Amino acid sequence: MPKIFSYSFIIPSEANDENGHVNNVAYVQWMQDVATMHSDAQGCTNELYHRLNSSWIVRSHNIDYLKPAFAGDEIEIQTWVCSLKRASSLRRYRFINPKDRSVLARAETDWVYVKADTGRPCKIDPQVSEAFILVSPEEEP
Repeated sequence: MPKIFSYSFIIPSEANDENGHVNNVAYVQWMQDVATMHSDAQGCTNELYHRLNSSWIVRSHNIDYLKPAFAGDEIEIQTWVCSLKRASSLRRYRFINPKDRSVLARAETDWVYVKADTGRPCKIDPQVSEAFILVSPEEEP
C-alpha cells in the first residue's frame, strides 16, 4: 500500500489550448482521474462506495501552475492523502516532468464524504479511512 500514488502518461494533443500548452481544465480532470486510480488501488472502488451508499464530492480545488506542459510530453502525477477528518479529506498532487524532475504544477483538493442518496456529508466509513496512509508535510515530495 503506497503512501504516494504515481501515474505517468503521454499528454494527448486534445489537452492543449489555443496558447499551445496544456489547458488548466485538463489538470483538474487529471486530478480527479488520479485520485480515483489511487482509491481503486487501495481497494476503495466504485463497487465499495455503492455498497456503503457513499461518495466523494469536491469542496474546492487549488492549483499553482509553475511551468507549462505540452502535448506529446510525458507527465507524472503524484497524489497522496494528507488529512482525514470526520467527513472530509485533503488530497495533494504534484505534476512532474520526468525528464528533469521539475515540478510543473502543485495542487490540492478538499474532498467531502457524503451519503450517495442524499448528498449530505457523513462520517467517513472505516473501510475507507483505513485504506489510506496519511502523508505528513515532512514526507511530501
